[in-house]
Amino acid sequence: MSARGHAFGIDIGGSGVKGAAVDLATGELLHDRIKIPTPHPATPQAIADAVAKLVAEAEWDGPVGITLPSVVLDGVARTAANIDRAWIGTDARTLFSATLGGRTVSVLNDADAAGLAEDRYGAAKDFDGLVLLLTFGTGIGSALLYNGTLVPNSELGHLEIGGRETEHRAAASIKDRDGLSYPQWAAEVSTVLIGLENLFWPKIIVAGGGISRDSDQWIPLLTNRTPVLPAHLRNTAGIVGAAMAIDSGLFP
Repeated sequence: MSARGHAFGIDIGGSGVKGAAVDLATGELLHDRIKIPTPHPATPQAIADAVAKLVAEAEWDGPVGITLPSVVLDGVARTAANIDRAWIGTDARTLFSATLGGRTVSVLNDADAAGLAEDRYGAAKDFDGLVLLLTFGTGIGSALLYNGTLVPNSELGHLEIGGRETEHRAAASIKDRDGLSYPQWAAEVSTVLIGLENLFWPKIIVAGGGISRDSDQWIPLLTNRTPVLPAHLRNTAGIVGAAMAIDSGLFP
């Protein structure tokens, strides 16, 4: 079902397709999130079928907002991270809409969705000006917002700082791969954050990704000047941001 003041968001990741209806007044999920394993190979039609299964299980009959781990321009996927490369050039919006019986669909980058959610309901909700969200995982996702307005597809994880891409220097996967201690990894994260804050001068930096759950072990070790706060919404941020996108009409 659908209702006024509610919207449905789906967050597509490398391991799971997750979704729920969201109360847009509070950013809270209206029921337990539904999760379906991401099909492998994660081809466009296979994922679209998983999305349709999830929406049917939720008994949702309205529009749907969907995130992709991809640069998304006018509904078309231009990159592919942790999904099949067949997504590149795919009109994702048309594919999802057709698979969902022609209903209205919005598609946006997953980090952008998390940024929207954290800016309105989460760690950055009390800050104006420029907000930077970074998700530390296999790579580094990013979202830039100014007074709540998103600058989409920032892809700062691919920005070169100190001769290396930021995500090759400071992704959470690098900590695990190289066996870095928290102080060692925090030094790399600091290098990245100093480079980014010197470019953008944000009011606040929000750190997301699974490693944000251990924020007390590394955020106090950072040496950059901008305050860094752990994300509040964590594994629901993508769902909430996707729901916000369909409600806003900014990602038709």
